[in-house]
Amino acid sequence: MFIPDVSVILPCAGFGTRFSAPYPKELHCLAPGVTVLDRSLEAVVNLAKSGLNVRLVVVFGAHKMDTVRYLARYAETFQMVFVYQNESFEPGLDGAIRSALPMTQGPVALVLPDIVVSDADGAGSLLAALRHTAVTGWSVVAAEERDPGILRQMGALAVVETGGFLTVGAAIDKPTDPSGFNAFWGMVAAAENEAHRLPDVVAEGAASPLAGAVAHMVEQIVNYNTPEG
Repeated sequence: MFIPDVSVILPCAGFGTRFSAPYPKELHCLAPGVTVLDRSLEAVVNLAKSGLNVRLVVVFGAHKMDTVRYLARYAETFQMVFVYQNESFEPGLDGAIRSALPMTQGPVALVLPDIVVSDADGAGSLLAALRHTAVTGWSVVAAEERDPGILRQMGALAVVETGGFLTVGAAIDKPTDPSGFNAFWGMVAAAENEAHRLPDVVAEGAASPLAGAVAHMVEQIVNYNTPEG
């Protein structure tokens, strides 16, 4: 019986497309044989390469069968569980996370299919974040950002140095007023007993549970869900 060491939620139920293409934005080709989705999953693949048993919980809708078929290439890398997004949990990203949570076990990471971490050790950043959840409960992989226009579109963070560690002093998703924020997250990790609060990371008007989280800073995080991505 497969018992995961960690679970990763991959929400793929959105309707966004890019470049007027007839395919989901996460399947946009960045290089021959490499899509945005492949790049976003590099850190998850690294978890498996490190020896962890990884369960990938993919949340999808009927319009995302191309993405479901594409993910078959990872069938030998980690266990995959596919869950339809339950519309009774709201149609947004927080609803997708709620749909996935019953299928998770162990520490849980939230990885978005259109967010790519660019760093010399980007693939190892999620592993480091998950390890810190054993102590702090929460951890984020984040990039420094001062542009208010970008911060308004992202999970904005106020990252501060505390006791030799970088931690999150405050967090809000897509703030109307981004002043006081200096970074945004690309991936989030939570301890098993904290994972039920993951929807609040992205829910409008909810108090974010990320305050106090350890921040693992990387060089760049690219959001392919925006015109600038």
